[in-house]
Amino acid sequence: MSTNNVTTNKFASVVTEIPGPKSLKYFNEEKNYIAPGIQTIATRSKITIEKGDGCIVQDVDGNRYIDFFAGVGVASLGYNHPSYTKHLQEQVKNIHVGSFTSKNRVALTKLLAENAIGDLTRSQFYSGGAEAVEAALRMAKSFTKKTEFIGFWNGFHGKTMGVLGLLGDDFKVGLGPLPAGVYNTPYADCKNCPLNTTFPECNFDCVSFIKKKIKYETTNNIAAIIVEPIQGTAGNVVPAPGFLKELKKLAHEIGALLICDEMITGFGRTGKMFGTQHEEIVPDIITIGKGFGGGFPMTGIMSREEIINAKPFGNPSGSSSSYGGNPLASTAAYITLKTIIDDGLVENSRNVGEFMIMKLNQLKDKYPIIGDVRGKGLMIGVELVKGINSKEKLDKKYTEMFFHECLKRGLIIMGYNPDIRVYPPLIVSEEIAEEGIAIMEDALSYVSDQL
Repeated sequence: MSTNNVTTNKFASVVTEIPGPKSLKYFNEEKNYIAPGIQTIATRSKITIEKGDGCIVQDVDGNRYIDFFAGVGVASLGYNHPSYTKHLQEQVKNIHVGSFTSKNRVALTKLLAENAIGDLTRSQFYSGGAEAVEAALRMAKSFTKKTEFIGFWNGFHGKTMGVLGLLGDDFKVGLGPLPAGVYNTPYADCKNCPLNTTFPECNFDCVSFIKKKIKYETTNNIAAIIVEPIQGTAGNVVPAPGFLKELKKLAHEIGALLICDEMITGFGRTGKMFGTQHEEIVPDIITIGKGFGGGFPMTGIMSREEIINAKPFGNPSGSSSSYGGNPLASTAAYITLKTIIDDGLVENSRNVGEFMIMKLNQLKDKYPIIGDVRGKGLMIGVELVKGINSKEKLDKKYTEMFFHECLKRGLIIMGYNPDIRVYPPLIVSEEIAEEGIAIMEDALSYVSDQL
């Protein structure tokens, strides 16, 4: 319950104004030295985090927050997980960096192969998401001997220049010229179909449209189509069922590969080990990251034998990275993946995710500003709109108000945009989830009263 800026619940506990005085002191000091443009959630909240435990994080002022953010789905095991911290501490005492084979990297590659999608049993490792996506593009070029790529509107695959052209929104403005040979096309977001068609009567017009795009815009030299199984940055948008199957069919028809970017959707986040598995297809390449390392910067690619060996990607040092797969990173990823499997966290993601979506749909019936609740597993999106049956998204003034009202009550959530993104750690219980949703309801009620 909240009174006089103090919130006391079973899990969340807010004892100061937000941000608290110590948090604000550190935030303002850092501003003098760090570049602008750090993550929006950091600049909006101005809190300084000190420690975490399970699904709870605590700031330097002693405020405890339920975490529905997890570093954009990165902290899959939550914080201070005993097995994770134990193994990393042991590894860093021995050796932490280097390109040589290590016992834990061997164990990791085997465990990945045993849990791969189909025959995508070969892997390589990197330290950032965009780096892994660029590696996937190089691999596709090496195998197909083609040079062009198709991405999607509202897609996100990183911010480095090699993948910037695949970023399907206005983030690119002012950063041109973009790499040649990259083309974006509508995603199967049926609720907001840019082609103004209705699924399933449309018979995947968005896929047919790609054929026209290739004919009229490209040199018909497509190496790969790259797609998120669920679009994360766009607000956790779930495509029409069958979309990935149609994309794979089209890719192979034109002699291209299908790359599924599983950065966010991988390792249990959607209630299956990989998001692609909801479609029961085997793509040609996947990219992996975020929850893969449990918080340690660890990303990678997975593909089949003949593709990953294609040259020049398969040449000596052709696929390597200075930091990727080092002993500490491999240990983090191995123990994270092993814990996800051993502790049944894929199933927990599915079960608690269904519970959360059910609870959020109850709020949708109660609050007209909720226009849509969507998602799979613990990758959930809540769209805020201006009212009943409105397709017009809620003004930023009110979405930022929602974010701050959640924060003041002890919930960290990516809720400062109209498309709220919900990413609790995979270890989250129904009890913690329910308290977090209760805080969301309090914030929704407050915002609704201001409209």
